[in-house]
Amino acid sequence: MVDPVRDTSRPDFLSKPSLRGEQVLLRPVTADDVPALMPMLLDAGTARLTGSHEDDVSDEADIRTWYGSRLEQDDRLDLAVVEQATGTVIGEVVLNGWEPNNESCNFRICLVPGTYGSGFGTEATRLIIGYGFEALGLHRISLEVYAFNPRARRAYEKVGFVAEGVLRDALLWEGEWVDATVMSILAPEWFQHGGRPGAAGHGAG
Repeated sequence: MVDPVRDTSRPDFLSKPSLRGEQVLLRPVTADDVPALMPMLLDAGTARLTGSHEDDVSDEADIRTWYGSRLEQDDRLDLAVVEQATGTVIGEVVLNGWEPNNESCNFRICLVPGTYGSGFGTEATRLIIGYGFEALGLHRISLEVYAFNPRARRAYEKVGFVAEGVLRDALLWEGEWVDATVMSILAPEWFQHGGRPGAAGHGAG
């Protein structure tokens, strides 16, 4: 039964869940995860794919403070991605940019170098997107992916994200302008295919 006192129009971002898949576990990220995440945060290739310029990364003390405050955030969700076979933290997933009037959020994921290509990112994406729609009651979840990151775009498409349009010259990277594609997935789409549009005969597989 729904508590009549609670404001059900506001997603419960303050509750930080643990979400278990076949390969990965998503759990609340903490300051203790920073050593495992530092290779990701300092990697030049990761910075390029995410469009993060050098001055975006502070020192480790500042980063620990940042991650240590994630449990207190009531307008976003930050979860660590843990490889279940080893118990190793291999990245993070985030729902942020919450727009209460539009029941929408932004999504991003980042993995530690060397963990790509094993299906970890696709499963982690599917887990948190499902939580966003089924538990938080979101209507729309969106992201931007740069033109030089087709691997990530394919992973998003596998979960059901649909390309909406192109932001031309959205990023200036080492003297070259790079386009970004806006992608989104809507609650009705999620409840139709559960994050597996190919299996349901809807779009990319």
